[in-house]
Amino acid sequence: MSSLTQIQTSGSTTPLLPSGRISSLLIKPASALCNLDCQYCFYLDRELDPYKEASKRRMSNETLRKLVESFLFYSYPHSTFAFQGGEPTLAGLPFFEKLVEYQKRYGRNGQAVSNALQTNAILLDDAWCRFLRSYHWLVGASIDGDEQMHDTYRKNRGGEGTWRKVMASIERMAKHRVDFNILCVLSEANVEHPKDVYRFFRSLGVEYMQFIPLAEFTPSGERQPYAITAEQYGRFLIEIFDLWWPERQRVRIRFFDNLAEALAGYMPGNCTMHERCDSYVVVEYNGDVYPCDFFVEPRWKLGNIHQQTWSQITKAELRSRFAHNKAIPHSECLACEFLPLCHHGCPSFREKQRGNPGDLDYFCQTYKMVYKHCLPSLREEVATITGKPAVK
Repeated sequence: MSSLTQIQTSGSTTPLLPSGRISSLLIKPASALCNLDCQYCFYLDRELDPYKEASKRRMSNETLRKLVESFLFYSYPHSTFAFQGGEPTLAGLPFFEKLVEYQKRYGRNGQAVSNALQTNAILLDDAWCRFLRSYHWLVGASIDGDEQMHDTYRKNRGGEGTWRKVMASIERMAKHRVDFNILCVLSEANVEHPKDVYRFFRSLGVEYMQFIPLAEFTPSGERQPYAITAEQYGRFLIEIFDLWWPERQRVRIRFFDNLAEALAGYMPGNCTMHERCDSYVVVEYNGDVYPCDFFVEPRWKLGNIHQQTWSQITKAELRSRFAHNKAIPHSECLACEFLPLCHHGCPSFREKQRGNPGDLDYFCQTYKMVYKHCLPSLREEVATITGKPAVK
C-alpha cells in the first residue's frame, strides 16, 4: 500500500486533550551507551546527561518486568514499545527475549502489542534476525548513504568506518525477511547529494526512508561543521520529493507521509507536527521517565516507574507544562499560513542554538520551502484518495 493511500486507515482524528494519554514508549535499555563513536553524536557526552557518572547503564530484569506489566495494564488495548539509545542492542538478545516473555505473560486477551527497534545494526547476527522476524518487530537501521557518505562521520571507537558491517546486517535482515526501514542522518556528507542518496537506497530495495536533519551548535551558538543549514535541508527534501513522486505508490518517505496525514485531517506520525508535545515518553534504563528524547535532562524528569503509576505520570503538572511549551508564540508564526501544519515546529530545534524556547524553529525556512513546493500536489492527491478537500 502506498504512503498516500494509507492515510485512509492510519492515524486518528481525535484532537489532543490537555492530559492526553501516553500512546507509546521510547525505551533506552542501555541509556546513551553506544558501540560507535559517530562524530556528530550529541547524546552520550552531553553536559546535561543525568547518568554520565553512572558506572553501569543496563536495564535490570526487575525494571523490565515492572515496565511491561504496568504499561500493558495502562495502555490496553493498543501498546507500543520502541527501543532506542545510544545503542539498544547492547542490552543483549536475552534482554529482548525476556521482554517478549513478559509481554506474553502480562498481556490480556485482545491486546495488540507492537515492538520497534532503532539500531546502528552492527550487532544484528542471524540469531537476532530470527528473533526479530519471529515476533514481527519493525527495525529502523541507521545508514547515511553509500560508503563514502556513511563513513565520513559514522565510525567505531577505533576510528574505522562502519558501512560494510551495516550493509552486511541489512543483507542479513533481508535474507531473514525482517521488516526494516532506513533512517538517514543528513549532514554535510550527504545533504548536497539527494539524488545519489535516494538512488542508493532504492538500489537496496528500500521502500521506506526517514531523513533526520543534523542541527548541532557550539556553546556560542555557531553551527557545527558537520551540521546543515535550513536551506540545504529544504533543497534536499524538494529534490527527494520530485524523485519520489513518480514512485509514490510503492515508496514511502516519512516527511511526506506525515504531511499527507495532516492534510487528510489525521494526527501525523511525527510529533513535530503535533499541536502539543505529549504523545510519547522516554523511559531510561533505571525507570526514570522524560517527556522527549531531546530533553532527557534533570529539569524535565517526570517520575520513575518504580515510584509512580502511569496514570500519575500522565497527569503530572510538569508533563503538561512541557507539552504547552511547543505553543510559545513567535511573531512570524502568528502570521504564517503554514502554522496549522507545523504548529511552531520542534521545541528542540527552537531552543538548541541560543537556549531560547521562543525562537523560531531552526528549520523554519525548510518547512516554508518544502510546503510551497509540495502542498499543491499533495492536496490534490489527498482529495482524490479521501473524496474530500484537504485540510487548509
